[in-house]
Amino acid sequence: MQVHEYDVVIVGAGGAGMRAAIESGQRARTAVLTKIYPTRSHTGAAQGGMCAALANVEEDNWEWHTFDTIKGGDYLVDQDAAEVMAKEAIDAVLDLEKMGLPFNRTEEGKIDQRRFGGHTRDHGKAPVRRACYAADRTGHMILQTLYQNCVKHGVEFFNEFYVLDLVMTEVDGKEQPAGVVAYELATGEIHVFRSKSVVFATGGFGKIFKTTSNAHTLTGDGVAVTYRRGLPLEDMEFFQFHPTGLAGLGILLSEAARGEGGILRNADGERFMERYAPTIKDLAPRDIVARSMANEVREGRGCGPNKDYVLLDLTHLEPAHIDAKLPDITEFARTYLGVEPYTEPVPVFPTAHYGMGGIPTNIESEVLRDNTDVVPGLYAAGECACVSVHGSNRLGTNSLLDINVFGKRAGRAAAEYAKTAPMPELPENPEAFVAGEIERLRTSDGPERVAAIRADLQETMDANVQVFRTDETMRKALNDIEALRERYKNIGIQDRGRRFNLDLLEAMELGFLLEIAEVVTVAAIHRKESRGGHFREDFPDRDDANFMQHTMTYRDQSSETEGIPGMRLEWKPVVVTRYQPMERKY
Repeated sequence: MQVHEYDVVIVGAGGAGMRAAIESGQRARTAVLTKIYPTRSHTGAAQGGMCAALANVEEDNWEWHTFDTIKGGDYLVDQDAAEVMAKEAIDAVLDLEKMGLPFNRTEEGKIDQRRFGGHTRDHGKAPVRRACYAADRTGHMILQTLYQNCVKHGVEFFNEFYVLDLVMTEVDGKEQPAGVVAYELATGEIHVFRSKSVVFATGGFGKIFKTTSNAHTLTGDGVAVTYRRGLPLEDMEFFQFHPTGLAGLGILLSEAARGEGGILRNADGERFMERYAPTIKDLAPRDIVARSMANEVREGRGCGPNKDYVLLDLTHLEPAHIDAKLPDITEFARTYLGVEPYTEPVPVFPTAHYGMGGIPTNIESEVLRDNTDVVPGLYAAGECACVSVHGSNRLGTNSLLDINVFGKRAGRAAAEYAKTAPMPELPENPEAFVAGEIERLRTSDGPERVAAIRADLQETMDANVQVFRTDETMRKALNDIEALRERYKNIGIQDRGRRFNLDLLEAMELGFLLEIAEVVTVAAIHRKESRGGHFREDFPDRDDANFMQHTMTYRDQSSETEGIPGMRLEWKPVVVTRYQPMERKY
């Protein structure tokens, strides 16, 4: 075992982690731990844009952006956080511009902007051009730009170091972080990183589903690690299904396609979104569009031999316009489906895309141990965190904004805390749990295979906890998950080596996936209403009287929730400042 000491340790090197590192690295000795090379992080897959009320193309202001975020999140958004994000969006975009990000430009040389779902002017009266973009490669450009600036500022990276535990120590009767334990993939060695501050920026957990836009690495490691340490998870029932995944594959086609004029059509050639969202049609928030598409298929208006998808029509757009604004999207359609977007509509269907819930934080990115009390020295940002700027449904382009605004805040706060905090004492044998778990898995020789259990988990989550949910389907998923957790105890690892043991890595990831899938399902059963990305056919209406509050899920061996021992669910009030809940019309 090796022990390292840093002021700040950041776990994850996607957009949120590297934005935090740029702030922290200029103020304190900072290490960034990442299980993949930084520029392969999933931020690079984000296509469409990053929104800010720059008003470069049309009249706009941050208050309209705040309202759209709150309304889009079906009023479960913490409004103080939404105000912070919308106000700081402008500086966040300009920061990236100054770092060298090559945004698309207007003829006057300003950053160009385009439409995106749910973004409107004058509190919902018409769509507005708010998304700043670099063709349909915005996330890729952000990732490269942030990495270059981390290198510029001398940030230390530990690549292919897989963080498996958060080390906690007791100070004045309460636990706070003393560092993390990581497994080095290249050597099989265990490393303890002792630090004053820890920032989690480990991304999402979409691999609990089969049809997903998420990379294979998005297994919710940071979310599961903090949960196992007794910290709560917030709003885990809310998962967003992006409307335009390539049918049968889940590979994402950006909302930018609809922002540039793409139209969704059913088997009759009808632009069906005119029936569901007459004002902004195809640019309604993602939860509404995804349900509308799924409903068209359920009612027999789907396309193809099995009538199981709808069509995204770009054929009325000029090929030159498509090439200039949507080069990657069209290439995906050609490569994976053999469809020519110039002349043929593209088969699409909703794909699991983004978790609105995660590690609860306040607007300073400080992690909460309950509704109000912060954990000193522990921070989180990006998709693994829940500051609740997304509520029950995230608007497109708000994720790239979230990682920059709250990644910056997390890095700055972690470094400032580290300036005055003493270096915490490590508990005795901080690596013991991880070392024991790795050795147990590496030498396991049971009959079960990791890939088979993972496939069965993803199948049941796709079938039972997807766009439409009921108590019956979710309890079926829950029973399946419990059976899979029993099977997980009997897995066998075929690779006994220590170096680059991906068999072992996937076994550890599967443990996290099973844990998170259970939390998502139990929280969804517990919320007996429909709101945003969580739609229950047995409770189809939003119920503000009983459920206008956040779900907080705790690991607690003395409790039982929805028939599941070891879990406790509580409620946390939603922060309402200016906008009272209204009917959500588009």
